[in-house]
Amino acid sequence: MLPSGFHMQDASDAEHVYFIGLLLFRLIIRSISSLAPLEAILFDIDGTLCDSDPLHFYAFREMLQEVGFNGGVPIDENFFIEKISGKHNDEIARILFPDWELQKGLKFTDDKEAYFRRLASEKLKPVKGLDKLRKWVEDHGFKRAAVTNAPRPNADLMVSSLGLSDFFESVVIGGECERAKPFPDPYLKGLQVLKASPSHTLVFEDSVSGIKAGVAAGMPVVALTTGNPEHLLMEAGASLIIKDFEDPKLWTALEELEGEAAKASVAN
Repeated sequence: MLPSGFHMQDASDAEHVYFIGLLLFRLIIRSISSLAPLEAILFDIDGTLCDSDPLHFYAFREMLQEVGFNGGVPIDENFFIEKISGKHNDEIARILFPDWELQKGLKFTDDKEAYFRRLASEKLKPVKGLDKLRKWVEDHGFKRAAVTNAPRPNADLMVSSLGLSDFFESVVIGGECERAKPFPDPYLKGLQVLKASPSHTLVFEDSVSGIKAGVAAGMPVVALTTGNPEHLLMEAGASLIIKDFEDPKLWTALEELEGEAAKASVAN
């Protein structure tokens, strides 16, 4: 609702932008608070729990140069975001090497994943605020699972390196589902494993394909800008976009969610 006596023509362009942004943020908060009482949280891994995209980019750039991809000219970050980030290796192999037999392309991606694991074992770092969010989830006793397009060895390494092996009740691998992200299958499996309702489950993601998968599975998605431009995340259907897990916007939304749960508890 507009404030009493407010006339849009009386405000400057900057005020218009601020006012509209404030209204949109309040609508977003309401969207997430509608999950109350929250039952479960589903987390992507790559780029969501850890800032792994720079390591993937480096591994792909180096190895694609070795095979003479693009005439030996190194790929740039825009190419990585558009063609590779968040996608399953079957799809990546087909995109990068349309003239190769699929098995040859998959051998390349397998070798790249092995290279990534060597890099990750030394250089992987959690996204800022991860410990704070983990404590909040544990304190509230929410069910939780990781849902990723990463191969099982990558997922296990990252979860272990981040100290989350005992945190997750399950790790769902897209490649072990009938269809990987951007299809909803991995997130639907996550809900099934946790015996959780999509009406009371929140998703954290960072990629376009992951956001589309979460939305298609019927859940609001909080997206991190660790590896993709904000406008692409919005276009994919993210309910809220944050820089990291210390972003005040996230904690405002979670506090509103807690408030709605408390109201429901009193009413019952």
